[in-house]
Amino acid sequence: MGQSAIGVAMTPMVDTHFEDLLTEIAASFVHVDPDALDAQIIEALRRIVLFLGIDRSTIGRFDDAQGQLMATHSWAIPGVEPLPSPLRIADFPNLTKRLHVGEQIVLERIDALPADHAADLASLRVAGLKSMAAFPLTAKGQTLGWVSFGNVRAERDWPEGLIRRLRLVAGVFANALARRQQDDDLRQALVENERLRHRLESENAVWREEVLHAHEHEAVVGESSALRQVAQQIDQVARTDSTVLLLGETGTGKDLIATTLHSRSLRAQRPLVRVNCAALPAALMESELFGHERGAFTGAVARRPGRFELADGGTIVLDEIGELPLELQAKLLRVLQSGEFERLGSSETRRIDTRVIAATNRDLGAMIEQGRFRADLYYRIGVFPIRVPALRERREDIPLLAAFFIDKLRPKLGRKSLRLTDRAVAQLVEYDWPGNVRELENIIERSMIVSAGPELIIEGLRPGTAAARREPRSQSTQGTVVSKTSTLTLAQVEREHIRAVCAQCGWRINGKGNAAERLGLNPNTLRSKMKKLGIERHRRAGDRVAL
Repeated sequence: MGQSAIGVAMTPMVDTHFEDLLTEIAASFVHVDPDALDAQIIEALRRIVLFLGIDRSTIGRFDDAQGQLMATHSWAIPGVEPLPSPLRIADFPNLTKRLHVGEQIVLERIDALPADHAADLASLRVAGLKSMAAFPLTAKGQTLGWVSFGNVRAERDWPEGLIRRLRLVAGVFANALARRQQDDDLRQALVENERLRHRLESENAVWREEVLHAHEHEAVVGESSALRQVAQQIDQVARTDSTVLLLGETGTGKDLIATTLHSRSLRAQRPLVRVNCAALPAALMESELFGHERGAFTGAVARRPGRFELADGGTIVLDEIGELPLELQAKLLRVLQSGEFERLGSSETRRIDTRVIAATNRDLGAMIEQGRFRADLYYRIGVFPIRVPALRERREDIPLLAAFFIDKLRPKLGRKSLRLTDRAVAQLVEYDWPGNVRELENIIERSMIVSAGPELIIEGLRPGTAAARREPRSQSTQGTVVSKTSTLTLAQVEREHIRAVCAQCGWRINGKGNAAERLGLNPNTLRSKMKKLGIERHRRAGDRVAL
């Protein structure tokens, strides 16, 4: 066909006018605002369609993941329907493949398609096309989509000069879409950077809490059989991702055991996040654990990630888990089962990979019977229970702990030296410690404050405990005060006291600040006693002791 059946013949004058039109269109995209780009593209399609006297022009993209051709921009003359969207790639297999690899398609009549394009031909007939020209939208070596110009009313020719200019139009569209994609990527990157900045700030706050927390508990002190059993359990489970349930009275050191589990795990380089379920108001507990979106409730002025998100890849410690409301227990169960949850005020499901360590001083079995704790949640968190012994169950550790706290608190209280006497050790060993290690540290600090001399005077033991109910004490020949009903023999108390004093002195028997001087003994006498009592040098009480 030398002349188009319907449309404008490309005479030299028309050719010049079309070039002027293309120059205007190209100039209009130079500084177009990304938000105005869609309207600018449709306006350009409209001008081209009207100038060439064709029926329709469409820009689309390939959605290979869904197997679809998606029309993004289209303009058609009155009475002609826009190209349907989406179309199936499977209906245009060969045409799609050719455009994908950067090949243009020009058909003066669709029946000119090769025989192996039967599926494409059938689909074009269903779409009502009689003639078409399609060009890939390629920018920076990437095919972004295609632009097509077509007729549904009649066939037409596509002169080489016109094809050459339409390829230029395709280039203009491709560059404009590529710039918009870059802008979108930049905006998304800025949003992601902001999200990461907020998360980093939150994680930094968590890390600061953890650093302060770590300095509060510099060591685990003790060599009792009860503590050695806990150490064995920690060795078994620390490097797994299994959920651990820490059981024990308040003040026994469950928090420190949780820290040890995390530090020995494969997640040690990721955050350790703590949540005290007893300290959170019920109304804010869900937001604290799972986060919230802006406007989720009164006062939610910004999006905020929850503690589970901050612990992603690391460990979360749920202290006092028995205080968790029943409705949140169901949400926690879902997180343990599938790692999925939704922020408060959002329907978007989020996934996290977090190890859970739960702790409680409650009898969860009794709470289950009372309907206050879910049995299925108990079985989930109780995969590996560890019972942390009460201090009265490991009395042989008390002298070591007392010496450690004296050494730890001395700089804080401005005391250069303070001797732990046999009498003080006996008082501490006899006491039943309802507040456990936490109470022991408080008693030592109070006693150091009120002790004016070089010896520690024990103050603050609560009446009504086992120590107060014991029979009258008798003074031994060595000066050690021991209850007649004490569970430790005099030799045991003497051994632990000598060991504690030696630890305070760095196991120095001679020299300035030595153990013999503190105990009021000759160094040779002290060595003899140590040999008789089977006391051997071990690590300093202030050092980290393997649980």
